Amino acid sequence: MAETITFTLVKSGIGSTQKIRATLIGLGLTKMNKTITRKDTRELRGMLGKVQHLVRIEEA
Repeated sequence: MAETITFTLVKSGIGSTQKIRATLIGLGLTKMNKTITRKDTRELRGMLGKVQHLVRIEEA
């Protein structure tokens, strides 16, 4: 796996379940088109797997 991973919120969490919205907040994705770079961990990959239909993931 790469050292860091970059992800961007490309679709709104409105209409999603409360768990999905909580996961987005946990990832720090609070606004559309917000991009975040974090260290690549298994926990982060699991959270991104839950919201993969709402985010774009780029491995750095």
